[in-house]
Amino acid sequence: MSDNLSRPVRVLVAKVGLDGHDRGAKVIATALRDAGMEVIYTGLRQTPEMVVNTALQEDVDAIGISILSGAHMTVFPKVMQLMKEKGLENVLLTGGGIIPEEDMKELTGMGVGQMFAPGASTADIANYIRGWVLEHRADLF
Repeated sequence: MSDNLSRPVRVLVAKVGLDGHDRGAKVIATALRDAGMEVIYTGLRQTPEMVVNTALQEDVDAIGISILSGAHMTVFPKVMQLMKEKGLENVLLTGGGIIPEEDMKELTGMGVGQMFAPGASTADIANYIRGWVLEHRADLF
């Protein structure tokens, strides 16, 4: 599959809930921009509904949720449910933060994309998103 895209990959980076730590999300947003992606950052204290509505309005290829609050087993399933309700099944839902490995496996089993722990390479994250989009949304490019 060709890596020559007709437009940049569009990624929504989101912080859901009361988690007020956004340094990691900002680092990822900057790294994805540096990798040639168009990034929309929601800012802090978003609801799952706000994230999915923004993803729909911005016509994104991927949603990346940064979560440090421990609410990942509530947030990701809720976002997935709302994405299905809004017809966003062809949009990648991925994320990372302080998430135990066994929870990452469970979320992936539910259909969430690859999860990234603190210290993950920003190049690996960008490559994963680009690869997923090329595989699953190539018809849009």
